[in-house]
Amino acid sequence: MMKVCIGILTAAVVFAVFFVVPPAEGLGYYVRLAFFHIPLAWVSVLAFFLGAWWALRYLKSPAPILDRRSSRAIALGLVFAVLATLSGAVFSKLTWGAYWNWDPRQTTIFVLLLIYGAYLTLRSAVRDPQKRARSSAVYALFSFLTVPFLVFILPRLYFSLHPSPILNGSGSIDMDPVMLVVLVAALVDMTLIYLALLKYLVARPDKGGYLDEP
Repeated sequence: MMKVCIGILTAAVVFAVFFVVPPAEGLGYYVRLAFFHIPLAWVSVLAFFLGAWWALRYLKSPAPILDRRSSRAIALGLVFAVLATLSGAVFSKLTWGAYWNWDPRQTTIFVLLLIYGAYLTLRSAVRDPQKRARSSAVYALFSFLTVPFLVFILPRLYFSLHPSPILNGSGSIDMDPVMLVVLVAALVDMTLIYLALLKYLVARPDKGGYLDEP
């Protein structure tokens, strides 16, 4: 039932993005990419938070299921972060003429990818399951401390070609109502897709690969 609901919502969002959303001033129909890019970026932040949350719970009460949830949440979040980076690069090419120009937001997301890429390297380097789980949990907690700084704070301290966020400088929402409704639907849809994938991976220990190698 959940898969059917997600499928219907995904189809509705895709239809709305390409046939309902109006062009944006200064961006035209390139704004359509934002309805994929923003949800992907949001889910990656959510994923890293969940990974840190389950890591904290593991440190308080070590249980293999908590380590599995944390590692899957982060690994899947890294996939979403890569997709967000790629969609952002395509948007950059269409609007600024280059896939990558080390804009502050591109730079910080690159650093974030390195940080969580190192998490996967740590998982594959430690052979003992208990040591791997504990060291990964500690790393996950400290890594997440960088997320608010890299995603929300540092990019706003420097000039950026990146379009203004949904919330403008005065803290109010600055977006066409139709776009806002579609964006909210896209955020919900991408979140549900992530949670469904996470549930599947957690329920299938055999899908862990090197995340759980003995």
